[in-house]
Amino acid sequence: MADGEKIIPINIENEMRTAYIDYSMSVIVSRALPDVRDGLKPVHRRVLFGMQELGVSSSRPYKKSARIVGEVLGKFHPHGDGSVYDAMVRMAQDWSLRYPLVDGQGNFGSIDGDPPAAMRYTAVRLRKIAEEVMADLDKETVDMRPNFDDTLEEPSVMPTRIPNLLVNGAAGIAVGMATNMPPHNLNEVCDGTIAYIDNREIDTAGLMEHIKGPDFPTGGVIHGIEGVREAYETGRGRVVLRSKAHIEEDPKTGRETIVVTEVPFQVNKALMLDKAVSEMVNDKKIEGISAVDDYSDRQGIRMTYEVKREAMASVVLNQLYKHSANQVSFSVNSIALVKGRPVILTLKDMIANFVEHRHDVVVRRTKFDLRKAEERAHILEGLLIALDHLDEVIKLIRASQTPDEAKDGLMSQFGLSEIQSRAILDMRLQRLTGLERDKIKDEYQALMELIEHLKAVLADEGLRMEIIKDELREVKEKFGDKRRTQIVAAGGNMSMEISLPTTQWWSPSAIWVISSARRWPSSARRPGRCR
Repeated sequence: MADGEKIIPINIENEMRTAYIDYSMSVIVSRALPDVRDGLKPVHRRVLFGMQELGVSSSRPYKKSARIVGEVLGKFHPHGDGSVYDAMVRMAQDWSLRYPLVDGQGNFGSIDGDPPAAMRYTAVRLRKIAEEVMADLDKETVDMRPNFDDTLEEPSVMPTRIPNLLVNGAAGIAVGMATNMPPHNLNEVCDGTIAYIDNREIDTAGLMEHIKGPDFPTGGVIHGIEGVREAYETGRGRVVLRSKAHIEEDPKTGRETIVVTEVPFQVNKALMLDKAVSEMVNDKKIEGISAVDDYSDRQGIRMTYEVKREAMASVVLNQLYKHSANQVSFSVNSIALVKGRPVILTLKDMIANFVEHRHDVVVRRTKFDLRKAEERAHILEGLLIALDHLDEVIKLIRASQTPDEAKDGLMSQFGLSEIQSRAILDMRLQRLTGLERDKIKDEYQALMELIEHLKAVLADEGLRMEIIKDELREVKEKFGDKRRTQIVAAGGNMSMEISLPTTQWWSPSAIWVISSARRWPSSARRPGRCR
């Protein structure tokens, strides 16, 4: 042991407890859970901020992904490059995020589980909606904090105009807790947020008049609304999600085919088909399927299950829902960071926290704009004084030996501030023309009107809320789209889950079922059939 050192005995149990708590809080706060205000984890926030710092906007050329990853690693996120690239890839996949924030060029994987190309082969830039997430970041709207080595600053949260936590959802596993939040339709979320602003006492049922339910990027069908309602009211729930399927009949042969055009969220399409063939068809868990094919392309998904002649397609379809990934359960667990602490959130809680954040952003932005407007008006007032006493100002400047002497003379003779005096000395001669003088007067008048408006906004909360509502309507107009996920009520037990035995299909009861199904009018809806 070196001189001056000593051994301090500690209780190993206490030390392990303290170390584990520190580790778990680091994972919870700094890695795994999103912030309720912007819906982003630190790595996603740093990727977006790093891209903005590099100038990779939606109107600029793509930059190599490796360049972005290196920027983020070197300045803000001192972890593995895989974590940064994986986060950026997910933000570019339109089957992972309802509203992707990154515009990717190259191979970013597929819904079949194909991995993305290496970062040296792909390129990215921001999408327009991501620019709305970072809008007004340069106006001191959010707190900045030091990066890992205290050489730079990064935003602690984004001043997002997009209710990103709701529209894109989140998923993460922390220590002792996890979050799994579904995405939603932007139009519905904006309408629901505006309804909350108009009526702070609105309940879950009132919000659900606008926000019908989750809206997944891969579409699909939500079977039953009770799980959605429970998730909105308590923060936890179970949503049953099915593939979108219909039955086609060959007019020549009469053979029926089940066609799947949308798959449940986060389901690997290729694995789902392989499992259907290997485990269900070959192992005879589902009888009645003669062939399985995948005709999916860039235009959309089209998977077909060809039904045997003696089988009923509606029965086979319901067996697919029961035994395969054509029906899955999405377990909602709405946990996010509220003021640095993990909290289980209801639908109203998430909207309320977003509105509170936007209100704070509007206040801080307005104060910034007011300060800049007053600073500019102060300079223009000095220029106008100089223009009104132009001959005296020119005479004073010509008689001065140094710029500092001229500055002091202007301050003493005309009562100007140092900033005004410097602006007069820096003024170009062309500003002395009549047209330029009129421009200065017009700019000053417009600034005075702006200052009056900004002061009115700071004095009236109602005006601030109207600004938030107007910005939500603008976001809805720019980026809103139609709902992709259909919601259907869960009816009675019409699943007909047990297929007709192929060895006894000629039994009297079976003959009656088959014959009655064949006689069903083509214009009517068959029992248990999914369209």
